This record gives sequence, C-alpha cells and structure tokens, in this order.
Amino acid sequence: MEKRKALVIDDEQVVLDSVRKVLVAENYEVDLTLKGKTGIDLAIKNSYDIVLTDIRMPDIGGLIVLRDIKRSKPSLPVMIITGYGSVRSAVQAMKLGAVDYIQKPFDPDQLVQSISKAIDTAKFQEPEQQRIIHKQEVIKVLELAADDSNLRKELLYYGSDALDEFDLTGPEKLAIITGDIRWIEQQIGPLTAKQKQWLEARLSAEIW
Repeated sequence: MEKRKALVIDDEQVVLDSVRKVLVAENYEVDLTLKGKTGIDLAIKNSYDIVLTDIRMPDIGGLIVLRDIKRSKPSLPVMIITGYGSVRSAVQAMKLGAVDYIQKPFDPDQLVQSISKAIDTAKFQEPEQQRIIHKQEVIKVLELAADDSNLRKELLYYGSDALDEFDLTGPEKLAIITGDIRWIEQQIGPLTAKQKQWLEARLSAEIW
C-alpha cells in the first residue's frame, strides 16, 4: 500500500513530534515545520495528501496558510489544529475552505480517523473556485468598511462571521479578512485609496 504523505505546521515542537509519532505508526510520511511561511512553500512545492496547520502562529496565522495553499492547490485538504481558546477561529476556517479541525490535546485514534476521513472527503469534493465571483459585493464591503467603524471592529474581532450577511464566497471572505490587497487587485483591478483602507488596516493589526 502506498504511503500517504502529510505536512504538519505548528509553532510548538511537542505538537509536531506528537503528530509525527502517531502518523508514522500509521504508515504516513510526515514533513514538519515550525513556520507558517515555510509550510506554505513546502505545500506548494511538494505533493501531500493533507496539510495540518495551527490556527495561531507567530509569523503568519493559519488562515493565511489556508488561503495561500488553497490558491495554489484547491483540492489539497487543509485541516486546522487548534487549542481551546481558538475553536471559533477553527470553525470559521472550515467555512472558508478547511476540511476539518482537531482540538489540542488530541486523542491519537481521533487524529488518525479525522485525517483519514478528511483525505477521503476531499477526493469527492468539488474545490471552491479561487477567484472573485462577486466583484461588486467585494467592493461594497470594502467601501462600507471604510465608512463604518462598527463594521471594521466586527471584521477585526469576529473575522468572517462579520461577513455573513454579504453574498461572498469563502475565498472572497478570506481575502477580505486577511487584507489581501494584491490578490483582490489582480482579480478586479486597482482599488481606490478608500477601498484599500480596511485591507491596509488589517495588515497592520496585531490581532490575528
């Protein structure tokens, strides 16, 4: 039987070692990294059956890891690793394209079952289109966020939950809440200074 291959991204070495020990015993090949940016590079460069990423890391957060991997490999399943305090963020990540999440500390059997199920599920799921479909709605949100301080606060603290009333896809929401000016402009053309206000504020914010 051909080995499955997993990439694990987490800023805690003990978590990486624990996941590797469990998966190696199940005949997986496992690559590990402590850095989100390195994880993105590895996921794009190499072939994996699944990527597991922590939601909160010092260099870049798990939502950006999810965003950038899905842009390059829409069919590659990404599972979120989360602690008790960031379960809400992990649930959001599932709405934005993650296949599932698992909470630390995890049971080894639960980890193996969740990963196997995620890989099998991804085989039959149609990947979400990684492009802007609702151009006018994206512009509407950006302009509202420039004018409405309450919306900016909600976007900052509640993330994609603040966008539920808008007609947006997961990738569109993910671009907005991670301040992805470059991708949005590649999709719809140059933004005005007003339309960039929220995105620039998001990039400079400390809360992820």
